[in-house]
Amino acid sequence: MTKSLEGKTIIMSGGSRGIGLAIALAAARLGANITILAKTGEPNPKLPGTIYTAAAEIEEAGGQALPVVGDVRDEASVQNAVDKTIERFGGIDIVVNNASAIDLSGTEALSVKKFDLMQGIQIRGTFLLTRAALPHLKKSDNAHILSLSPPLNLSPKWLGAHPAYTLAKYGMSMLTLGWAEEYRKDGIAGNCLWPETLIATAAVQNLLGGDEAIAVSRTPEIVADAAMLILTSDAKTNSGKVYIDAEILADHGVTDLSKYGGGENVQYDIFID
Repeated sequence: MTKSLEGKTIIMSGGSRGIGLAIALAAARLGANITILAKTGEPNPKLPGTIYTAAAEIEEAGGQALPVVGDVRDEASVQNAVDKTIERFGGIDIVVNNASAIDLSGTEALSVKKFDLMQGIQIRGTFLLTRAALPHLKKSDNAHILSLSPPLNLSPKWLGAHPAYTLAKYGMSMLTLGWAEEYRKDGIAGNCLWPETLIATAAVQNLLGGDEAIAVSRTPEIVADAAMLILTSDAKTNSGKVYIDAEILADHGVTDLSKYGGGENVQYDIFID
């Protein structure tokens, strides 16, 4: 279904677990080198995995892994991850902006600290990581920026549901679509990817409904398989799009999604009408 990523290098924010890890493992199976920049260097009793357990899984899947403990909101931390990636792998072909914080509280219930956290990770972090990688992306023969962010659905339903989180995620999409045009002449693709349904992750389990939500969620592998279709495509012709995972799979002939779970009553994700 996809081409090889042999010899290609990905730098990803987050990736210790969930969708990010699933994307990293799918890329590893296609032969990629993967740097994971994340804060989880020590085990967290509430969350599975660290960057080191993720790196071990990546290498077991057939890729090369470089775990870097750092904060995507911090410019020096991001530059350190990029520098270490160049030192280890010699270049960067793909940036995956995966790290996010989520709080769906309304405006008065949301603390300023949580507001800053979401804007910092989603918008500032996406900007810092991509900006630091751009000089190296320009040297790649098939450079991609992929952000895990939604379609810009301006329905009042979504704008009013959780304005601060919506701002953070839409900011990721706007930056990425902006880069698609800004760096089109350099052959660097900028695309976004969003799940059609809830995805069975720790965030869904802990914040969005526990076991009941997990039961109507698809597995992270559906997003990973969709991501591979984007990241192995021609960057010069496939750019400036917001993809929905199930739709891009259908475009490539994959319409039976039963292996991804969720049952017949899967729950649509936010921002999907």
